[in-house]
Amino acid sequence: MIFDKLKKFDVVFDSPEEDCPPVFSSGDVVSGRVVVDLSGETRVDSLKLHAEGFAKVHWTESRSAGSSTAYTQNYSDEVEYLNRREVLLPADNGEAFVLPAGRHEFPFSFQLPEETLVTSFEGKHGSIRYWVKVKLHRPWAAVRKMKKEFTVIEPIDINTPAFLEPQAGTKDKMARTWYRNFGQVSVTAKIDRKGYTPGEVIPVFAEFDNATSRSIVPKAYITQTQTFIARGTMKQKHAVVGVLSGDIVGARCRQTWHGRAIKIPPVGPSILQCRIIKVEYMLKICVDVPGSSKLCLELPLVIGTIPLHPFGSRTSSVSSQCSVNLEWLRMAIPEQPEPPPDYSSVVTREEAEQRTAMVRQPAEDLSGILERPLMAFLQEFRFRPPPVYSEVDPNPQPLNMRRRCMTC
Repeated sequence: MIFDKLKKFDVVFDSPEEDCPPVFSSGDVVSGRVVVDLSGETRVDSLKLHAEGFAKVHWTESRSAGSSTAYTQNYSDEVEYLNRREVLLPADNGEAFVLPAGRHEFPFSFQLPEETLVTSFEGKHGSIRYWVKVKLHRPWAAVRKMKKEFTVIEPIDINTPAFLEPQAGTKDKMARTWYRNFGQVSVTAKIDRKGYTPGEVIPVFAEFDNATSRSIVPKAYITQTQTFIARGTMKQKHAVVGVLSGDIVGARCRQTWHGRAIKIPPVGPSILQCRIIKVEYMLKICVDVPGSSKLCLELPLVIGTIPLHPFGSRTSSVSSQCSVNLEWLRMAIPEQPEPPPDYSSVVTREEAEQRTAMVRQPAEDLSGILERPLMAFLQEFRFRPPPVYSEVDPNPQPLNMRRRCMTC
């Protein structure tokens, strides 16, 4: 039978790595080949390829119109991103081709649109998919179809200035039960930037002020929110993808997080450019107050695909390094500086004689010494002995000398 002659019908994408499926983005060229393996001679009318890409959402909600009446409301919408057709084996003058037995490969190639596409996504109420569908038409036989999906990931560069801005906020709440107030709880938090990539660690700087009479437990969460939109109605799905637990803050106590680390798991990037599907991330710093509702502070996150460049980090900049190394300048300086110590109390007589002998020696070849780093010379001159100090002037002026006016 004719169906037995088609042993294999497949679509193979060209990939730089054999065991790794290719990943594409806007403007890339998608290439590959359609493999047709026949066990005998077969007549073929045509071989057609259709590349498509859609974002689709769909969900249902039950409505009640009375005590005994109920109905189901459907919500659905879609956005087209790709629609390309190509004929790989056209019919010649309406006559079918005769393909001999064996393996046949038909190459194809097409370019994705230059405008921004949307990253592939699979959710509970919607999806964003890209695929290639191939149809094999033969005389007096059913159309044989083959569909194969490919992945599109739109790059999100977190080195963009908007994603490098620090995120900070503060929030407070009065803890109460019925008509009794237990005091106020306040949370202040900050992260160094908005954009991160999967696998990175977010250092969280936070302060928890517990002015209540009860203990509180601070925690931090990384949440993912999937939003599906259709016909002006929105459906959301929330998930927690990362957790950081803090220590108990006692009553009328304060606790500070000096860069507590929370790691981003391997999650998909943010989707912000699609009209009907959005994937957003948030860092939530929450406080569980016994006997009261939870206090949460939200800081927005963007999960990107291009990691932070080492020279783009604020913590690696020259100004930041200087600010860290020069923290000692902020120390308080005494109003009346004390006189330096006596030279003899710092350096012994033997050491002073050795230094004097070293000064009197002839100059040596310093070419080898000058090859050392400059920091070495700075360290050598750092601990030089102070000058001689005395409360009594060792060279007083004669008493019979007439004082001279400084303005004359």
